[in-house]
Amino acid sequence: DGEDEVLYSDDDDSGSDWGAPSAPPAEPKKEKSMSRWGSLNPKIKARIVKDAQERAIRNKKKREPAEAKKRRLYSQYREMQRKSKFDTYVTREKPTHDKSRTMLADLNPGETLPGRVISLTNFGAYVDIGSEVDGLLHVSQISRDEFVDHPRKFLSPGDDVEVRIVRLDPGAKKLQLTMLPEEVLNEENVLNKHMIDEDEDDRIQLDEIEVDDELWGEIRRVTDYGAYIELGAVVRGFMHFMDHPLFGEVKGAHPNEFMRVGDRVRVWVLDVDATQK
Repeated sequence: DGEDEVLYSDDDDSGSDWGAPSAPPAEPKKEKSMSRWGSLNPKIKARIVKDAQERAIRNKKKREPAEAKKRRLYSQYREMQRKSKFDTYVTREKPTHDKSRTMLADLNPGETLPGRVISLTNFGAYVDIGSEVDGLLHVSQISRDEFVDHPRKFLSPGDDVEVRIVRLDPGAKKLQLTMLPEEVLNEENVLNKHMIDEDEDDRIQLDEIEVDDELWGEIRRVTDYGAYIELGAVVRGFMHFMDHPLFGEVKGAHPNEFMRVGDRVRVWVLDVDATQK
């Protein structure tokens, strides 16, 4: 009673740190984290760095302008084209500039020679027969019985084939080949007029022909799918057997039962594809 009560004391007898100044903040564990990175396996570090770089590139692509993206994608496309062309490159037995290659003037129509397919196009295949220029094997000269819409259905670059010379022009450096049997060629050239080598400039050009044009022609070859027709154009036309007026009169009849070589026919143009010639 009457004694003063101590509410606060600077004495540290109790061991309490109440009221004592706070400890300084702990230093960042930078040194510890760096030592952890240094202890990582080099392969793991390389993978982490690579993932970070790829992530940075992806983020950069997301932010790139549309025009820059268009240029980048086009560049990638051209590189893929170059690589694809290189992969399909065919090795020739003789270089194109080899002086031992046969001159066109020394070849004759009707000769049968071995060749190698060098490249494919929409309208045929170029074949190296050891001559000064490659010969063109048109899609219409690949199969007797089937309609060939693209040569890749039957041929691939590098294939070894046996071909026959149809016609050649040493002056213009042109060589046309065929894989059709000799009897088919004879059948298509029954009359001397079939053998006439008309100047291509005198023939009807494809850009002069329009859909629904009426033309007269002569059937030159019948296949399982229809007939090739000589129309006086730079290429022959193809008529599917279902477009012939006699189709369906005899159920299951083969096209050669109502389409015959030498028949004169009147036809109308359904489509013109200049890219496939």
